Order: sequence, then C-alpha cells, then structure tokens
Amino acid sequence: IFGGLVWILVASSRVPTPMLQGWVMFVSVSCFIMSTTLLCLYMGGVHGGSSSWVTVDAVCQATAALFYLSAAVLEAYFTYSVGLLFGNFLVTSIYQENIAAVVFAFLATLMYVIHKVFSLLRWKSS
Repeated sequence: IFGGLVWILVASSRVPTPMLQGWVMFVSVSCFIMSTTLLCLYMGGVHGGSSSWVTVDAVCQATAALFYLSAAVLEAYFTYSVGLLFGNFLVTSIYQENIAAVVFAFLATLMYVIHKVFSLLRWKSS
C-alpha cells in the first residue's frame, strides 16, 4: 500500500530530474508488482508447502528493502535540494507531494525490512 502511494505521489508531481525520480518510480512499480504477484501466488496455494518458497520470499523482501532504501534516500535528497534551490518560488503543493512521497518511501522500506526479518526467521525454522 505504501509503495502504491509512493508511485502515485511521484507520478503526480513534476519531474525536473528524471533520473532520480525515474529510479524511484521503477522501484515502486516493480516492488508493487512483485509483492502483488507473491501475494496472489501464496493465496492461490501455488507454493504447496515447499520450503524453497520461503527462500524466494526472503530474497524478494531483502531485495525490495534494499531498493526501497535507495529510492527513499534519493527522493529525500531530491526534495531537499529542490527546496533549497527554489525556496519560495516552488509551488507548495508539489513540494508537499514530494515530502509525502519521501515519508511513504521510508515507511515502505520499514515494512519490507520487517517482512524480511519475519521471512528470515521463518526460513531459519524451516
């Protein structure tokens, strides 16, 4: 959910530096698709109780957490530098959207890290 919010907020804001926010969009869209696919596969019972799915889950969550951390830091850097560069001339709604995107990106990172910890604990016990 937080990843979808990051995706929506970055897509609705102006993109003066497409390389930075392009990475944020790539991470949020790809992690959203990956998480939704894994959720559907688990709910459909495709895993069949196999322990290899626990490894797949742990690897996917670790990768997503690392990607989201990099995206959150880049989005925070972008928002901070744009705020310093434009100051009062920046449209406040766009700046607020970017701040909200930063907050939700860090929340998504936190959720992926928590899920990764539980996946690793489940992987260790299997």
